[in-house]
Order: sequence, then C-alpha cells, then structure tokens
Amino acid sequence: MLRTIFLLTASNIFMTFAWYGHLKNTSMPLWKAILISWGIALFEYCLMVPANRIGYANGFSGFQLKITQEIITLVVFAVFAIWYLREPFHWKYLVSFALILGAVYFAFKK
Repeated sequence: MLRTIFLLTASNIFMTFAWYGHLKNTSMPLWKAILISWGIALFEYCLMVPANRIGYANGFSGFQLKITQEIITLVVFAVFAIWYLREPFHWKYLVSFALILGAVYFAFKK
C-alpha cells in the first residue's frame, strides 16, 4: 500500500510540472512547452503504470486507485500552486478538499 502511494505521489509531482510548470513562462512558444511537457510526462507514466499495477495486485480496486490518485493530485497541486505559482490558498479550496475526502471515505468503506 505504501509503495503504491509513494509511486502515485512521485508520478503526480512529474505530472503537475508537465501540465502546469510552463505557466510561469508564457513567453515560451506553445510547441516547445508541449514537447517539454511530453518529456516530463514520460517519467510520470513510468511511475504511474507500476503504481497502479502494484496497487491492483495488492487489493486496491480500480475505483480506489483512481480516487487515491485524485487525492494525491490535489495535495501535490495545492503545494505546487502555493510554492511554485505563488497563488493564494482560499478557504473554499479547503472545503472542496474536505468534500473530496468524504468521497474517499465512502470509496474505502467496507
């Protein structure tokens, strides 16, 4: 379980930089941003695919893997947006995250 979560977290760090890292340099040509993003995303896939395989083999359902990945994505993105993009964190985002955590609770409830 921890190995899956670690790999999902690492893959989401790469994914976040691939998808949003170029926003700080909007003067870069779009084609170049796309190629760089694809290069970064390759590392994301090299971690995401094993994470999902390992998680599925160790008892996660497909739904549970996806919901876990979305929570990790939100946490990684929140840190990225505050630290890298220098965006403010509003209380409404905290409420939104809490509601999504409720979804996680129900997804894993026996």
